[in-house]
Amino acid sequence: MFVIGLSDAAYGALLPYLEEYYNLSYTVVSLIFLCPFVGYAIAAFTNSWFHHKYGQRGIAIVAPCCHIAAWIILSLHLPWPVVVLFTCLAGFGNGLVDAAWSSWAGHMVAGNVLEGCLHAFYALGCTFSPLIATSLVVQNGLQWYYFYYILTALSAVTLLMTGTSFWSKTGKVYAMEHPREEGMSSTKTALKNRVTWLCCVFFLLYVGAEVALGGWIVSFMLHVRRATPYDSGIIGTGFWAGMTVGRCGLGVVTHSLIEVTNRPEKGSFISRLRLTERGIITVYICCAIALQLLFWFVPSILASAVAVAFLGMFLGPIFPSGIIMATKLLPGHLHIPSVGFSTALGGTGGAIFPFIVGAIAQAKGVGVLQPIVTAMLVVLLLVWLCFPRLRAKHHGI
Repeated sequence: MFVIGLSDAAYGALLPYLEEYYNLSYTVVSLIFLCPFVGYAIAAFTNSWFHHKYGQRGIAIVAPCCHIAAWIILSLHLPWPVVVLFTCLAGFGNGLVDAAWSSWAGHMVAGNVLEGCLHAFYALGCTFSPLIATSLVVQNGLQWYYFYYILTALSAVTLLMTGTSFWSKTGKVYAMEHPREEGMSSTKTALKNRVTWLCCVFFLLYVGAEVALGGWIVSFMLHVRRATPYDSGIIGTGFWAGMTVGRCGLGVVTHSLIEVTNRPEKGSFISRLRLTERGIITVYICCAIALQLLFWFVPSILASAVAVAFLGMFLGPIFPSGIIMATKLLPGHLHIPSVGFSTALGGTGGAIFPFIVGAIAQAKGVGVLQPIVTAMLVVLLLVWLCFPRLRAKHHGI
């Protein structure tokens, strides 16, 4: 997850330098966001089959190999069409990893904490990514592709670590632990459930807003707020740093509030609120919308930096909590196919929406980032409220 975070956030930080190196327009350079969509889509439809055929061991080996191949191609700075083509392979690896490990952690005890920690490493990678990229290019005068030397090496380490950790988790073991209905594909069963499609739309919007913000903040601060390249890179880092804090800290807060709710004998004010993920995440999304409006309408660079950091913090726990919501609403045998399909397909939002921002920015300027992201967050809130209500364990509501 750390390596995926490094790679995802690098696109935004390196965007101005890719434009210059290949002499590209906003629309063409935005293809680097769009092309992973193909890989994510393939992962969405093959994730359940992959688990039953090769198990978690297959995911642990194939996904890092996809990353290694993609980063080697980018580090060789081949012609632009080749570069964007191999981002599809990276997208496939991302889709497998995100779906597999999110599903694996989501149904564990204290899932909010564990899922938050897992995805905090993604956000931590996103935090370091613009900082490393900016330091390499701006402060050391190196070309953008040096960053992918680092990613290639880290992906090789990932292959060694995950491959050995999940070596015993074969397809046979997975099939025994997760039997599916006779003659029925797990994915087909999951696709008949309304919660799966709500999750798809929810993750599509969330990941789209997250990656659009993270991917275009640097360019927005450079061209609209007229910040220096270094300050712009630091502000981009602040967004992902806030997300890291939010996924670790607010994940624990969410779990603690729900635990207190389930123990009303203590008689505390919080226990009487009867909190579930649904209500808590509603508050987080509303806070994110308010901070996004602050970022949009207050043109100060300092205000932008503060708003962006806190925006990342409140966005942080939303994705992990969406997975927890799905695992609580769905039967156990649908966790992998449903959560896997929705997270992988939802990851396409991280490909489609940043590309849309870039395509519109070509004609209207990169300032279009603000109304697009604001609208996405509002719709995200509406979709979240469409999820069925969870029942608090003690109160039975």
